[in-house]
Amino acid sequence: MSRRVPAAAAADPETARHAVWYDVLALDSDYDYDPVWAKCQELKIAPTFHSSSSNQGLRLSPTNFVYNHIGHFAAAGHAVSKAIFLGGVTRRFPALRFAFLEGGVGWACQLFGDLIEHWERRNRKALEHMDPRKLDRALLMNLAEKYGDPDVAAALRERDGWPDNDPDLTGGIADLDDFSACQITRKEDWVDLYAKPFYFGCEADDRTNAWAFSRNNPFGSKLNAIYSSDIGHFDVIDMRHPLPEAYELVEEGFITRDNFRDFTFANAVHLWGTQNPRFFEGTAVAKAAAEELARTPAQTAAR
Repeated sequence: MSRRVPAAAAADPETARHAVWYDVLALDSDYDYDPVWAKCQELKIAPTFHSSSSNQGLRLSPTNFVYNHIGHFAAAGHAVSKAIFLGGVTRRFPALRFAFLEGGVGWACQLFGDLIEHWERRNRKALEHMDPRKLDRALLMNLAEKYGDPDVAAALRERDGWPDNDPDLTGGIADLDDFSACQITRKEDWVDLYAKPFYFGCEADDRTNAWAFSRNNPFGSKLNAIYSSDIGHFDVIDMRHPLPEAYELVEEGFITRDNFRDFTFANAVHLWGTQNPRFFEGTAVAKAAAEELARTPAQTAAR
């Protein structure tokens, strides 16, 4: 979500509309969105995001639509899901389910791995290895004077061998653990805080949809890919085509028939029905949805 920079209006009203910052809703925001998540939980609504990031950052080509269009929904989903996770929202609201539409699931598989790899190196205990107070300042000073640029050596000498002028060596940040809001203590936390609550809307012809069902995902987890084709948009000439295109992943051996059922039906049922078991009442799929929601976790995992 783009927000105006207040100071810009006072400095230059003519260009103020171009001065924005991007609020990712769950991290570093001026606002507390926990009441929003609480209200969603009360109303049995799964927060669902469909934000654009075209015309932002590097997607600013004035001549090429495709250049701006490719990946822009994925980039927006990446930003907000990462903020929701690192901001501890899925820890504080474990019953909520979140969906990120039209960006596919390939980026989500990569983000899952990226978060875990960063945690391994930057969790609270791991950061102790990088405590600047453990630095051998005498050795650093000796090496800088022997091999370094004279300006570097002089700067270190002025600071008694400390690489930074910050007296607390923290950059002014009170809590250096970027994962503190997640309260991760065991590997199952990753599944509970990321793989279970997040759902990812995918196009029918995206081959990376298969990654959601790959055993190569961390802990062998399946990610919740949901079929959500743009039927009615310019890129769907005939509304009969998307579903057969999605089934090509089964025909080519990339996913199983059970995976396809999860993709086109079961995952959507769990997205909306987990918080509101009556969501599908009165629809043509009410009986099938109720049966799916009644499955035990073991039955679901066996698929």
